[in-house]
Amino acid sequence: MKSKQPTVRATPTVTEPAKAAKKKAGSVEGPAPASAAPAGHADDAADLAPVVGGNLRRLRTKRGLSLERLSQLSGVSRAMLGQIELGQSAPTINVLWKIARALEVTFSALISTRTVSGALVLRTSDAKVLTSKDRSFSSRALFPFDEPRRVEFYELRLATGGLESADAHAPGTSENLVVTAGVVEIEVAGETHRLEAGDSILFEADSPHSYRNGGRGEAVMYLVMTYAEEVG
Repeated sequence: MKSKQPTVRATPTVTEPAKAAKKKAGSVEGPAPASAAPAGHADDAADLAPVVGGNLRRLRTKRGLSLERLSQLSGVSRAMLGQIELGQSAPTINVLWKIARALEVTFSALISTRTVSGALVLRTSDAKVLTSKDRSFSSRALFPFDEPRRVEFYELRLATGGLESADAHAPGTSENLVVTAGVVEIEVAGETHRLEAGDSILFEADSPHSYRNGGRGEAVMYLVMTYAEEVG
């Protein structure tokens, strides 16, 4: 999940051609599977929509990009970008990654609420959780967005049988991930690595990669995303 370029996670709506096996962009509507994100996350996505919309409009304008040009750069339809800017759609994680990559900003730059500086407690009940289209994958940011940084910290959850495919992040981005529950198969650079609870992995995330739940229950992971240059 960059700025993964990984709440997550999070939720991430765009009208791109559906790719069932890869859970690309789309809305978060529809019933969630029993092992997906708990009730209330749909409300989180709705609450996050105006935040993402405002940030997208600000960043796009700052870079002098039209909706049409940003659509060409990101692969996200112009109509969907417009809906996101108006706060009418909560984009999926993969869609946010595509937009962030096109704008050359971090994932968190799009979901930042511009909190004040100083000590900040991030309550679980207040967390904004981003999910995949079918809500089998979720990402929760465990850090504030108001200070320059090169590192971001996320909690990731993947339902039984779930598969989350991520596009390449910006050059120089790395992911350091530890599995705390369940079994996760991570494919990167053509190789598959099976991780069980307690196992960790470090890899360059500037190429496509994926996470698959290879166990019988929900998998829980914690991800540290490191960028080549300071962001925020």
